[in-house]
Amino acid sequence: MRAALVEYSSSEEEREEEGGHRGGGEQRPSRASAVRHRLPLPADLPGDPEPEEAVTDDSSRHGGRVRSFPHERGNWATHVYLPYRVREEFLELLELLVYRARSHVPSLSAMEEFHLSLSQCVVLRYHWIQPFVRGLRARLAAFHRFFCVADQVKVYTNQNKTRTFIGLEVTAGHFQLLELVSEVDRVLEEFDLPTFYKDPSFHISLAWCVGDLSDRLEGQCLQELQDIVDEFEDSALLLRVQWEQIHCKSGNKYFSFPLR
Repeated sequence: MRAALVEYSSSEEEREEEGGHRGGGEQRPSRASAVRHRLPLPADLPGDPEPEEAVTDDSSRHGGRVRSFPHERGNWATHVYLPYRVREEFLELLELLVYRARSHVPSLSAMEEFHLSLSQCVVLRYHWIQPFVRGLRARLAAFHRFFCVADQVKVYTNQNKTRTFIGLEVTAGHFQLLELVSEVDRVLEEFDLPTFYKDPSFHISLAWCVGDLSDRLEGQCLQELQDIVDEFEDSALLLRVQWEQIHCKSGNKYFSFPLR
């Protein structure tokens, strides 16, 4: 089985999912102020703070990952998702899956953080971040905590086929996720940004590799991985996930929206 992944843009998006597309944009100081220390901008004022956090697109520093859109100062890669906090038993299952999958694709790497995406990775200008977050908070305020089951192993590629992923697809809880996506999409539309995929395959990514190696992971490998999941002790309980909050990451800024 194969599907398109939520668009992970790459050199940063794993630290766009894990750490950070960094915004920049430095205003030239006046001659009088050039000899004085610059005062920090308030966090909620429009502009491009933290100009020292410029990005250099060097794929060799990120395992060969290539960005799916170019970095520009003042553009902040933004992603809405459900964070998955793992238990020790999940890491044991992950170790078994990656070990088996590496017999087919040795370059496979385990994810370091885990989540379920509710949006594509989109680009916000800095002064849009606070209005965007306020819109999300208002739209998501009425949602309650809920459970999903993610127990179907599946192979994904990103849109430009530069990376391949192994993930656990959601088999129960799809309706609630669609309701969340619908509200997130409405906020994205207000900013004229791309909405989520029409028929999404909700999943938690487990491991990745550079390039389109889906043919080597599907078929026999995929069946072996599914057997490991099915036979893992207490997997039915382990892969039943309660979602308690939604996160939005914009550049190096994180925002949290607790579910009721």
